[in-house]
Amino acid sequence: MSIPNGRVPDGPNASASPEFTKLSIFYPMWNEEDYAARALKFGLRACEDLIAAGEIGDYELIVVDDASTDRTPQIVDELARSDAHIRVVRHGVNRKLGGSMKTGFAAATGDLILYTDADLPFDMSELSRALRLMREYDADIVSAYRFDRTGEGSLRATYTVVYNALIKLLFGVRVRDINFAFKLCRASVFDHLELRSEGSFIDAELVIRASRMGLSILQFGVDYFPRTRGESTLSRPSVIVNIVQEMWALRRDLSSITPLDRTAQGD
Repeated sequence: MSIPNGRVPDGPNASASPEFTKLSIFYPMWNEEDYAARALKFGLRACEDLIAAGEIGDYELIVVDDASTDRTPQIVDELARSDAHIRVVRHGVNRKLGGSMKTGFAAATGDLILYTDADLPFDMSELSRALRLMREYDADIVSAYRFDRTGEGSLRATYTVVYNALIKLLFGVRVRDINFAFKLCRASVFDHLELRSEGSFIDAELVIRASRMGLSILQFGVDYFPRTRGESTLSRPSVIVNIVQEMWALRRDLSSITPLDRTAQGD
């Protein structure tokens, strides 16, 4: 299901008990000294707004430091010391996006988990819309897509169009912008789903496995704010080769994935 403008009924009354007990937001970070402090500042502000609105009861921000070699570790450690809502999980060696996402999902203690990038490619105020969509449509995963891709450059935009078409062709998954770093998931998803990718294919793996299991995936559009500092590694030839390898590995594994019996779970 796709909802372009996200127009849904209002959220719960601020005085009522929130449906979502705790929101975990995690950021995979590798050499993000230009963005780390801003990402956590905006995350704190968005979560405090959600608490004030009665959307969530508590929250945590998790930095997955993927063996950064710049000042990222010092920046996030200082922020974690100053705010108990911030935690840092550190990799001894660089494990790329897939390894960082698996660490983030495993470290999260909330009943709701958001994964996003440190460069904040969307306005964090969109979180309120995403929570309303998840609640009103009883979705397991809410995945955002970008309204306007022109800001990232024509080459990256072309890669994305081809990649999404390939995912649709090979796996039958109709999700726009499948690699966009906005995946809001119920923690219960990971009671049944195990991610295996170590690279950038992990976004698609999450959606493909969830879709094959019969979980509900909802899409909505957001304005996109491209990275202006640092470096994105997604278009590197080595990354693309690794994506293709993991794509074929998942195709071999699909026969072992069966739909969940939602009736037996009381859904």
